[in-house]
Amino acid sequence: MSSANNPVPHALIEAFSSGQCVPVLGPGVLSGVTDKQGKNIPADSDSLILAMNNGRPMAPKLMYEFPRAAMNIELKKGRKTVTRFLDTVYRDTDWAPSEFHQQLGQLDLPYIIDMNRDTQLQQAWSNKKHLLVVGVARIGGATERYRLFQYDGTEYQAIEEQDVDTHLPVLFKPVGTPIPESLYIASDADYVDYLTELMGGFGMPAFLKQRRKGLHYLLLGLPLNRDTSRMLINDIIYDAGQPSGWSCTSAGVSNSSEAASVASKETRFLQRQGLEAIPCQPMDCLQQLQTLRAVSA
Repeated sequence: MSSANNPVPHALIEAFSSGQCVPVLGPGVLSGVTDKQGKNIPADSDSLILAMNNGRPMAPKLMYEFPRAAMNIELKKGRKTVTRFLDTVYRDTDWAPSEFHQQLGQLDLPYIIDMNRDTQLQQAWSNKKHLLVVGVARIGGATERYRLFQYDGTEYQAIEEQDVDTHLPVLFKPVGTPIPESLYIASDADYVDYLTELMGGFGMPAFLKQRRKGLHYLLLGLPLNRDTSRMLINDIIYDAGQPSGWSCTSAGVSNSSEAASVASKETRFLQRQGLEAIPCQPMDCLQQLQTLRAVSA
C-alpha cells in the first residue's frame, strides 16, 4: 500500500494500529516550533551549538556534533554551564505548542521514545498518567543509567523500579529533559558513559527491556548522520520484531561528496537494522497514520 500520494506502507499501518509500533522522535519533529519573538527552537546539532555559543560558529572540529562542542564548553567553563544553557532553552523559554506533539499526544500509544530534550510531549501528556524514563550519566554508586518518574495527572514523583505501575504508557527520553529535574546526556563524556551502560543493559529498566521485545519502530525526523545517534538507536531498538520498522526523516542531502558519504552510511545502517526508509515528511506520516487508524478502528 504505497504510492506517491500515500507512501505509508501497509505493514506500518497494521503495526501502528495494533500498538506494536513505537514512534521515535528526532529533531525534525520540532521544525516550526518558535518562541514569542518567532525564534526557532534549537533542536538539531548545528542549531544547538550556535545557541550555546551565542550565535557564533565554533571551530570546524567542534561544529561536527553537539556532544563534542558541549564537551569543550564543559572543560572550559564547567558542567553547570552546559546544564544552565539547556535549562534556559528547554525549561525557561516559552515555546509555542507543537501541532505535531499535540496530535501525537492525543493518540492512545503505550510507548514513545523522544530523542530530544524539550518538554513538548510532556506538556501534551499533562492530563495523562504515565511513566517517564530519563537517561542519566556519570552517577556514582550505581550501574543504572536512568531515572524513573511516575506522573499522576498533576505532578511527577521519583520512584524505584519495584514500585512502577507497568500498565501505564511510557515516555522514554534517553538524552534528557529539564522536567521534573534537569537531567541531560549532553557532552562526549556523558554519551560515552551512557552508551557503555546502555550496551551493557543498564540504560533502561528491566520492565521496559521486557516490553520492547518484538516491537517495531517508526523513526520520525531523526537523522542518522552521526555515529552517536546510530549507536543509541542500535541499542534502544534491540530485540525488535521483523521488520524492525521504518524511518521518515525529511532531511535534505546536498550533492557534496561528504553528504553522499553520510547518506550512504545512513542507508547501510537502515538496511542493517531492517528499517525501511519511507518518502514522507514526519507530520504527513503522522496524519496519514491517524486517518488510516481511525478508518480501520
